[in-house]
Amino acid sequence: MNLLNKAHLNKHLLNQIRYQLEVVEIHDYNLARLLCKIIPSHCPFERTVKINGRTLFRIPPLCKLNPLYEQVIGLRYKCLLYLVDVCGEDATKYC
Repeated sequence: MNLLNKAHLNKHLLNQIRYQLEVVEIHDYNLARLLCKIIPSHCPFERTVKINGRTLFRIPPLCKLNPLYEQVIGLRYKCLLYLVDVCGEDATKYC
């Protein structure tokens, strides 16, 4: 398989995964809670490195480099909406 076909196959596979994440419907309380717990509400890699109160450097949020970032955050949002609207749960504990 040549390089062009591999790139096309990878792009097709990535688009298929994106689509599958976008069309997921949440109807299970336990699944919604689990996904809200394991998908962080903010990028966990962002850091500010300080020594003695002086900022040495800052690591920017790298999550947006993930090609599935928008879909995963959308899935978390769907779970939060399900927990709040259907189950009547307080969503502040997942923020």
